[in-house]
Amino acid sequence: MPLRLGLTGQPRIGKSTLMKKVIEQLKARGVVMGGMLTADIHEGGQRVGFSLEDIRTGEQGILAHVQLNRTGPIVGKYTVNLTDLDRIGTQAIFEALARPETQVLLIDEIGPMELKSRLFVAALEKALASDKHLMLTVHQRSAHELVQRIKRTFQVLEVTVTNRDELPTVIMEALREITNSKYQIANKSEEDFEKPPDPEAI
Repeated sequence: MPLRLGLTGQPRIGKSTLMKKVIEQLKARGVVMGGMLTADIHEGGQRVGFSLEDIRTGEQGILAHVQLNRTGPIVGKYTVNLTDLDRIGTQAIFEALARPETQVLLIDEIGPMELKSRLFVAALEKALASDKHLMLTVHQRSAHELVQRIKRTFQVLEVTVTNRDELPTVIMEALREITNSKYQIANKSEEDFEKPPDPEAI
């Protein structure tokens, strides 16, 4: 039975930081991962946007910014950069699903900005239907159907000031069977991998 683990909590409580700590520990144990990670962008002590990163390759981009020089959906004071979201973040999810050696798929975050992308929603739907172990962060107040489905079907942990330092240990214990077992890579060539969809086709 694949693991289904979600993290939620108030904005700036440390969900992404917690995810980074778990990623570091999983890497140290040789666990093969994929997916996307977000982080705040600060200028002059103020948050002005969000970056995103492909966990496997390290490629980075801009998820949203207050001064984005292109059109896109508006969430609060931020303009969402659908180009980088689809090209880097969403494709990282599709690539992780397509690669048989991926043991854990991590997605940070599933929130109003990411859900503006139809391609991201398609990737998330495919991830939820997959047999990959999933670890996701979800927006605490989102009423989106996918977020509500995750909260109903996943083991969801709320990150708080009092428990955030202890949660990496709790999460690693939940992942113990994965990190302690030797993963057998499927005997497939690159040509056998399922190709991610073309963003232009969605």
